[in-house]
Amino acid sequence: MRRGWRTGGEADTVDEAIWKPRATVAALCERDGKYLLVREEADGKRVYNQPAGHLEPNETLVQAVVRETLEETRYVFEPTALLGIYRYQPRPGNPDTYLRFLFRGEAGEIIDGPLDDEILAVEWLSYDQVLDCRAEHRSPMVMQAIEDSRNRPGYPLDLISAEFA
Repeated sequence: MRRGWRTGGEADTVDEAIWKPRATVAALCERDGKYLLVREEADGKRVYNQPAGHLEPNETLVQAVVRETLEETRYVFEPTALLGIYRYQPRPGNPDTYLRFLFRGEAGEIIDGPLDDEILAVEWLSYDQVLDCRAEHRSPMVMQAIEDSRNRPGYPLDLISAEFA
C-alpha cells in the first residue's frame, strides 16, 4: 500500500495502482433559446444529458466532443469555447470519478446515419423545460452546464495546448 490524500489532507491508503479519473467531453448547444439534449438509457433509467462521452485513445478533446455529438445527435458540432472542467463523483466514497470537459458551440448540418444505441431521442428544450425535467437529468452536471453557459462566456479553445491536445 502507498499513502494517498483525501480532500482536506486526511491521510488515506490506496492500492499501488494509480487512481485514474475518466476523461469525458460534453457539448452545450443553444439555439433560439433552446438547448440540445439527448434522451438516453443509462443504468436502466431514461434520462436527459448533453451530448457527451468518453475521450478515446489518440483523440484530442475537441475531436472527442465533435465525434460524440455526431454519434449521439447526428449534428456536426463546431466548438467555439471551453465552458468549464467539472469533476463528478456519482457515488460518494466510491473512487469512480469523471473529469468532464464542457464545450460551447454550434450545432450545424445534420448527417444521415444511426444514433448511438443508448440514445432514445434528440430534443431541443427551453430553459424552463430543462428545469421541469431536472429529476430526469443524468447528473447534476446537466443543469450546471446550462447555468454556466448563461452566466459566463467560456474560454478560448487555444487555452488547450495545440501541441499536447
